[in-house]
Amino acid sequence: MEQKAIQILEGHRIMAIATVRPDGWPQTTIVGYANDGLLLYFLISKSSQKLANIQHDDRVSVAIGEEPGDFSRLKAVYAGARASEVTDPKQRELAWRLLMQRHPNLRDFDLPDRSEAAMMRVPLMFVSILDYTKGLGHVDTLTYSGPGLAMMNPAREDDWGYVPVSAAQVA
Repeated sequence: MEQKAIQILEGHRIMAIATVRPDGWPQTTIVGYANDGLLLYFLISKSSQKLANIQHDDRVSVAIGEEPGDFSRLKAVYAGARASEVTDPKQRELAWRLLMQRHPNLRDFDLPDRSEAAMMRVPLMFVSILDYTKGLGHVDTLTYSGPGLAMMNPAREDDWGYVPVSAAQVA
């Protein structure tokens, strides 16, 4: 299951990330990201509301996927995690290299100074993998604790009472 999640992550370049504002309301934005397995990296301005939110409450939620032409082909990853700023210079350089590989438009730029931009890391913790090719509503869930997998739950099927038009009886 982990490989399926990584494959979906590696097939995309942007994600929705939700943070918690100081007043308790969620705030969702889109950011470019790169990943190293289930560890996500993204770069944000030091003056951004997103960074202020994370500094106040490091819990985030991410969603990565796309709308396919055929809904039954939907594959996506969404997860809960804790975000933090990368402060180690070597890890910051690695994250920048990964971002440049995923986003070729960054290759003409140098890694922004830490005083201007925060390199963020998001190790995914509560991972859900949608794979509607296995049936409408098919979700596999993984929970990570520390360095490895702590729990893998059985697949969940939730077809919302959906009956394909071809199978529906027309009166």
